Amino acid sequence: MQSQQKHKNIYTSKTTLFRVVFLAMLFISFSAAAQKSYTIVLDAGHGGKDPGNLGNGFKEKNIALKVALLVGKKLEKRPDVKIIYTRKNDVFVDLWKRGDIANHAKADLFVSIHCDSHTSNAYGAGTFVLGLRGNKKNLEIAKRENAVVLLEDNYQDKYKGFDPNSAESVIGLSLLQEENLDKSLTIASLIQHNFAFKLKRNDRKVKQDNFQVLRETIMPSVLVELGFLTNKTEGRYLNSSRGQSQMATAIADAIYKYVENLKLNTVVLSEEDTNDNFIMYKVQIASSKNKIAPKTYNFKGLKNVERVVVGAYFKYYYGNSSSYKNIQKALKEAKLKGYKTAFIVAFKNGEKISVEEALKLPSN
Repeated sequence: MQSQQKHKNIYTSKTTLFRVVFLAMLFISFSAAAQKSYTIVLDAGHGGKDPGNLGNGFKEKNIALKVALLVGKKLEKRPDVKIIYTRKNDVFVDLWKRGDIANHAKADLFVSIHCDSHTSNAYGAGTFVLGLRGNKKNLEIAKRENAVVLLEDNYQDKYKGFDPNSAESVIGLSLLQEENLDKSLTIASLIQHNFAFKLKRNDRKVKQDNFQVLRETIMPSVLVELGFLTNKTEGRYLNSSRGQSQMATAIADAIYKYVENLKLNTVVLSEEDTNDNFIMYKVQIASSKNKIAPKTYNFKGLKNVERVVVGAYFKYYYGNSSSYKNIQKALKEAKLKGYKTAFIVAFKNGEKISVEEALKLPSN
């Protein structure tokens, strides 16, 4: 009896110790998540010798700058967000330099702000992500925004044969530049939702096309078209303090919601037990509308890449393990091969779940 009591006391002490250690780990994990600073790069389109479009006498470069600065001002109030601007005044910045600023800062998100134009009385706000193909109308928008390349010094060398007036150049992309498509679509949808439902702007939807400024970045990126300066009513709205403030608020709120979603994906250990569940981890290295053979030579030497159809996209996974520790090694391998934005995904009995949820289950 005494021996049993002693054993029970030892067990109780160990359990208490475990709980203390667990709570300490949990606190550290939450603290790390809370202290992480998310870097957002705000890119005001055009500038300096490049005025952008001049519909009805309004200057795109000025409106884009004012909105970008307002977005930054609203986000700078958040302690967990760091804002970097590609320009804060009326200067010309090469497209490659805009992307280089974001890449050098290891940004979590890149948002490029523009105003649209058209020969008709078109109106409404739209958000673009990098994509392989678009319809003829989207292609013309991409070509207009990319035309600034021709104003840059030595653009032939910088862009390696990229011709902003060529459909082939506008459409051509590498798989690596689509790795962030899922996250880009997420932030684009949040921005577009705020435009359409909070501000009641005409919804021109989230679309994909090949904007050179997005091609230059290696993180989730979107290009926002605030509206059409060629439409007198919309042009006046976008040129007004009220319109700029409202559009900036819509973008800022969407960005912060996106940051909150990133926080939810932070790995947090849990003591909670559940019944038997089959958990499998994989590393997502890319998402694309292109169907690419999962051969080693197509994926920088990575072996056993898996291609899965998800809606209109093909997702490419590397690694396949029930061990989170092992899949972390696979993630490291993928990043060493150049897939810098690869990330871990989890599946429960064949269905995708969050990594956070998977880590709460036993045997992880």
